[in-house]
Amino acid sequence: MADGATHLQDQARSRAWSIPLDQIDVADPALFQTNTFWPYFERLRKEDPVHYCADSEFGPYWSLTKYADIMAAETNHGVFSSASGISIVTPPEGFRMPMFIAMDPPKHDAQRKVVSPIVSPPNLANMEGLIRERAAKILDALPIGETFDWVDRVSIELTTQMLATLFDFPFEDRRKLTFWSDIATAPPGTAIAPTVEYKREKLMECLEYFVRLWNERVNSEPGNDLISMLAHGEATRDMPQMEYLGNIILLIVGGNDTTRNTITGSVLALNQNPDQYQKLRDNPALIPSMVSETIRWQTPLAYMRRTALADVELGGKTIKAGDKVIMWYVSGNRDEEAIENPDAYIIDRPRPRQHLSFGFGIHRCVGNRLAEMQLKIIWEEILKRWDRIEVMGEPRRVYSSFVKGYETLPVRIPG
Repeated sequence: MADGATHLQDQARSRAWSIPLDQIDVADPALFQTNTFWPYFERLRKEDPVHYCADSEFGPYWSLTKYADIMAAETNHGVFSSASGISIVTPPEGFRMPMFIAMDPPKHDAQRKVVSPIVSPPNLANMEGLIRERAAKILDALPIGETFDWVDRVSIELTTQMLATLFDFPFEDRRKLTFWSDIATAPPGTAIAPTVEYKREKLMECLEYFVRLWNERVNSEPGNDLISMLAHGEATRDMPQMEYLGNIILLIVGGNDTTRNTITGSVLALNQNPDQYQKLRDNPALIPSMVSETIRWQTPLAYMRRTALADVELGGKTIKAGDKVIMWYVSGNRDEEAIENPDAYIIDRPRPRQHLSFGFGIHRCVGNRLAEMQLKIIWEEILKRWDRIEVMGEPRRVYSSFVKGYETLPVRIPG
């Protein structure tokens, strides 16, 4: 870690432990862009695990920071509802995008069932060869001995190619999927989404493109791609357009952001923990375990939101009906009461899949096995080719408290 980054972390730790508890606002995207949020969550887990923030740019909200409290909310969808949205951000008036992850049963269950066959074990087995072929092609095109951006050349490219296949989306336009994923999750006022109006305009372009694909698929025999499944599914074929857009954005972000940021996170984590990188080189059979540990360590989506449907007591606090409740996966994954030595990156943990990164209960990530498979394959192909990939500088992180990701990561493959 560079001296400047170390100084920033020291400042954050000092501030996190000195300001009054009621002034802590862990949803501030700047904390995530600078990677300085860790000590704030550490303090909340120790002193105020069910924490109320009365004043933030997103309005008042509760933070759940301990593994057990997050699980309690995840498994009680009768009280902790998704129907008001999964993001702390309240959508602009008249631009709400319903999506099945932001629905309660029975509608949630019916819509999720429509798309789940795309990630069934037989379908994953059919896709494995294609993913391996693409991973090999991407890796073989990388420059040796010179610095390049791993995010753009590898993480985005592999996941966007996979996403284009899942949608049967025109391959030459696949980077549109990356753009729409980024703009859907970006707070207005950022470089990619300078205004609410611009964000809305670009998402309507996304809808227009996908309506065209819908019209092609709905007039054809049912196919084995996500758009065809939605167009012919009993629970989704009569969706309003904004609900269609919502589900498309959900599938793009779910299939893109989580995997791409963990691919990048794996290179960073192994460089920051050279003993673990050596362990992996010595024993490539640890790849599946390393993948799960990286998904925990990275936590590519920092939180999910719920809304209380009734007054409920949790952690000795009374959460009122209508309150926003943020389940901080990124904090639960570092809870020492649930996970031994949670701040350490250990690729041969006894139970590496014990983490919150995919959520839990009825909303558990539908594509979790596909994400794990892509990560497993890319690392199998990397280890066939090179002894190491060297990180050449600090990553540039995303300005978001929802997507915990990377814009760039400079790396070099030694000659």
